[in-house]
Amino acid sequence: MYVCFKRRVCLVKKERQGFGLWVLAWPIFIEVFLQTLLGTVDTLMVSRISDDAVAVVGISNQLFGALTTLFTTFAGGAGILIAQRMGSKRFGEARTIAIMGVSVSLILGIVVSIILFFYAGPIAGMLNISPELLSLSNVYISYVGGGLFLVGMIASLGTAIRNTGNTRGPMYTGIIINVIHIILNYIFIFGVFGLPQLGLAGIAISSIISRLVGVIMLYTMFRQSFEIKIRLRDFRIFNGKLFKEIIKIAWPLGINSSCWVFSQLIVYSFLAALGAEALAARTYLNTLESFCFTLGYAIALAGQIQIAHLFGAGKLKEAYRSAYRTLYIGLAIVSANMLLLFLFGRNLLGYFTSDPRIIAIGISLLALNLLLQPCKMLNMAMGNALNAIGDTRYTMYTSIVSMSIIGVGCSYWFGISLGWGLIGIYCCMIADEFVRDILVLMRWRGRKVLRQADIGLSKENASLHGAGKRSASLTT
Repeated sequence: MYVCFKRRVCLVKKERQGFGLWVLAWPIFIEVFLQTLLGTVDTLMVSRISDDAVAVVGISNQLFGALTTLFTTFAGGAGILIAQRMGSKRFGEARTIAIMGVSVSLILGIVVSIILFFYAGPIAGMLNISPELLSLSNVYISYVGGGLFLVGMIASLGTAIRNTGNTRGPMYTGIIINVIHIILNYIFIFGVFGLPQLGLAGIAISSIISRLVGVIMLYTMFRQSFEIKIRLRDFRIFNGKLFKEIIKIAWPLGINSSCWVFSQLIVYSFLAALGAEALAARTYLNTLESFCFTLGYAIALAGQIQIAHLFGAGKLKEAYRSAYRTLYIGLAIVSANMLLLFLFGRNLLGYFTSDPRIIAIGISLLALNLLLQPCKMLNMAMGNALNAIGDTRYTMYTSIVSMSIIGVGCSYWFGISLGWGLIGIYCCMIADEFVRDILVLMRWRGRKVLRQADIGLSKENASLHGAGKRSASLTT
C-alpha cells in the first residue's frame, strides 16, 4: 500500500513538472529531427542506387504515411484523453485509455501490413507508378509495408507515453532506432563485410530490425508509465464508456489526418504522371522542408499535449492563451528556417543529385515554400489546439471540404489539365492551407467549446457547493 501511495506521489510530481511547453517540446524536437535525419540518410543512400529508386521511395512513403494514420488515429484520440485525464488527476482512467489505444492500433496495423505484403503489385498500379519502376516498387512496398504494423506500435506506444508528460523516453528510443537503422542501411545496401548488395531490399530489412528494437524499448517504458504497472493480461481490458469517448474524438481526427495524407498521396500520383524527374525533385525538396519544419512540428505537438492537460484541469483561460503562444513561437521558427532554405537550397539539392533538370525544378519551388510552410504551421498549431479540447469534428469538416476541392481538385486542374505542372500544384497546396488557416483561427477565437466547458464547470461547482451546504445542515 505504501509503494502504491509513493508511486502516486511520484506521478503527481512528474505530472506537475512535465507539462511546460519547452519541457515537452525539446525531446519531441530531437525525436522528430532524428526521424527526419533517418529519412534524409535513406534518401541519400538510395540516391546512390538511382534517381528512379528515390522516386519509388518517395511515393511509397506517402502511401505508408496515409495507411499509418488508419491505425494510429485511435491512439491519437486516446492520447488527447490521456493528457486530459492526467490534468484532472484521474490516473486509472488514463491507464485504461492508453491500453485500449495500443491494442486497437496493433490489430489494425497487422491487417494493413498483410494487405501491403500480398498486394504490392496492384497497389503500385493504383499509384500510377511507371512500368520501369514497378519491379523496384514491388520489393519496397511488400517488405517495408509488411512491417508497417511496427510503425503503428511505435506511434501508439510513443503517443501514450508522451501524453503522460514523459517526452524524453520516446526521444531516447528514437536515437537508438536511428543509429541502428543507419548502420544496417550501410551494411545491407552496399554489401559491407562480404554481404551481397541488397539495394532497396536492404532498406526494408534494416527498417524492420530497427523498428522492432524500438517497439521493445517503448513497450518497456509503457509498462511503467502509470501508477499500476501494465502487464500482458491487462491488454484484455475493455471499458465500453471510455471506448466510446475515444471513438468520439478519434474518428473525426482520423478522417482529418487521412484527408491530409491521402490528398498528399493523390498529389504524388499527379507528380508521377508528370514524370520521374518531378517526382524525384519533390522527394528531395520534401526532405529539406522536413528539417525546416521539425521544430515547428514539435512545438505544435507539445502545445496540443499542454492544452489538453490544462483543459482537463479546468484551466480554460490558460488553455486559450497557450494556443497563441504555441502559434507565435512556431511561426517565428518555421519562417526563419524557410528563409535559410531559400538562400541555400541550390547547394543543398546538389548533395542529393547532380541532374540539372531535377535541381532546376527544386529551385523553382523554394520561393513558394516561404508561403507554404508558415501556413502549415498556423494550421497545425490552431488545429491541434482544437483537437486538444475535443473539437475534432470541426477540423475534420474543414479538411474534407478544403483538401478535396482545393488541395486535390484544383491541383489536378491547374497542375495537369492546364499544364502548370509542379508550380500549379504548389500554388493550390498554399491556397488549401490558407483557407483552413482562416477557418481554424476563427473557430478558436470564438471559444465555443471552451465556453461550454466553462458552463459545465460552473454547474458542477454549484452542485458540489449545494451538496456541501446540505451536509453541513444535517450535521448541525
